[in-house]
Amino acid sequence: MTEKIRMGIARCLLGEKVRYDGGHKHDRYITQTLGNFLEFVPVCPEMECGMPVPRESMRLEGDPEAPRLITHKTKRDLTSMMEAWGPGKLKELEQEDLCGYIFKTRSPSSGMTRISVYGPDNKVYTSGVGIWARMFMERFPLLPVEDEGRLHDPGLRENFITRVFVMKRWRNLVAEGFNVGKLVDFHTRHKLLILAHSQKHYREMGRMVAKVREHSPEDFFKSYLEILTQALALKTTPAKNINVLQHMMGYFKKQLTGDEKQELLELLDQYRQGYAPLIVPVTLIKHFARKYGQDYLQQQIYLNPHPLELGLRNHG
Repeated sequence: MTEKIRMGIARCLLGEKVRYDGGHKHDRYITQTLGNFLEFVPVCPEMECGMPVPRESMRLEGDPEAPRLITHKTKRDLTSMMEAWGPGKLKELEQEDLCGYIFKTRSPSSGMTRISVYGPDNKVYTSGVGIWARMFMERFPLLPVEDEGRLHDPGLRENFITRVFVMKRWRNLVAEGFNVGKLVDFHTRHKLLILAHSQKHYREMGRMVAKVREHSPEDFFKSYLEILTQALALKTTPAKNINVLQHMMGYFKKQLTGDEKQELLELLDQYRQGYAPLIVPVTLIKHFARKYGQDYLQQQIYLNPHPLELGLRNHG
């Protein structure tokens, strides 16, 4: 995949001085590492809906399920301003072919989770969602989304980037038309990646694909993407990955020499105990798949879900 993936993002994370204090929150990992593979579509809801830079700071107040965007000192309610701007922006973003969105941590407009809401009883709730983030996620419920703070967690970071690359491959598939044969090929190549996230969804999707010709392609594609999204939203674990790696090992267990089998089992145990990162046993599986001509395994997205340069499987 050589084409850059289009990604919505909070404008301040790119180093643009659009925050309430006239500053920015430049994230160099995003721009200098992910930026090699992503094409950013920047959004600043405050500035784009008509608020000045700099501006009075704001927070969420009221009902945690439907909070208002209120300025700190003057207590102006700016919710309507953002809500009036939002639909037009969402319609504009429909044309951008986004494969994901990176929100701004703790932002009352662009925070996707655990945003403080100051209730009428002076109690602070931490279950809020930013005004803009809520609008975006309701309009694009199947798009991978994350905030930049959570991207510092290696597991969450890999999960998000994996979903983004799957979404891009999906978009490429759909762009070719609702072709059942190509969807079956897509599913076949992603089977073990799905298994690494959810055995339940893996089985359910297998049954779905077996009956693909009983449904209209358009309806099936929609249902398939919904379940695929649910599956990949579940995090992988060492136990899930070991299950997949052992499953792959079974394809050439009769071909492995005693030493090769022992080496792989030792690496799996080291990974299980946290002494080796996932990339170590995966690399050996890839080597064996090439050596013994296991074409099915070599085509599995699980072995190459994202660019090696990102080092997403190098953590413990």
